[in-house]
Amino acid sequence: MTDDTSSGTTAENVTVNPLQPGGGPAGPRHAGEGAFSDVGLLRIDHVGIAVADLDEALRFYAETFGLHCVHQETNEEQGVREAMLAVGDGAGPRLQLLAPARPGSAIARFLDRSGPGLQQLAYTVADVEAAAAALRARGLRLLYDTPKRGTAGSRINFVHPKDAGGVLVELVEPV
Repeated sequence: MTDDTSSGTTAENVTVNPLQPGGGPAGPRHAGEGAFSDVGLLRIDHVGIAVADLDEALRFYAETFGLHCVHQETNEEQGVREAMLAVGDGAGPRLQLLAPARPGSAIARFLDRSGPGLQQLAYTVADVEAAAAALRARGLRLLYDTPKRGTAGSRINFVHPKDAGGVLVELVEPV
């Protein structure tokens, strides 16, 4: 079913069973979906936002939007103080606030270059090494040769933003 709006955009509503392989009886949910199943994206894990002051940002998101912090840590290897915020009942993707733990860290450089704001989109994967290998086979660059430690002990890697339409894509394999 198509919904033509006055803005000239078209929206398509499709009902599928996401638990059915290939999206249900009609086959793949999107053209070419089967060709990309080896990447193994399971769901959106979180959206990362770079902030200069983690404590101030935590207050802002709690007071303004009612989000609640479900995890907080300092990742020395990445040079970041981070907090994961839940929306509503907490069942869906998280909002990750990222503040520099030291000058010169990747987040500090991002803030210097771009200022505060959206920094990454992260997907949950079952196997970060298999996902990275599948993406490399498609010619995409990943930031690390081997996965690094992410939030709460997860294993992570990133697709270079120049290979992903300007978006830093994170692959997250939870513990």
